[in-house]
Amino acid sequence: MALFIQVEVDPKVAADAAIVKQLVEVCPVNIFAQKPDGGLEIVEKNLDECTLCELCLPPAPAGAVRVKKMYGDGEVLCRKG
Repeated sequence: MALFIQVEVDPKVAADAAIVKQLVEVCPVNIFAQKPDGGLEIVEKNLDECTLCELCLPPAPAGAVRVKKMYGDGEVLCRKG
């Protein structure tokens, strides 16, 4: 379990192989992986490596990917629609 970052992905997006592929490609710290069936796997051991770069937000619809800081003010990063 991560100490500093939590990532939530809408189940519909997590099942969309095209969006999952984009998430895997844009994340510089490999938080996302694609399962053999095309679905999304969040790589828990890499969550705390998140740099809050927001590159994972544009590939998905507004609000479908949420990055939450588990410290400070608990800010949530998500694409606004």
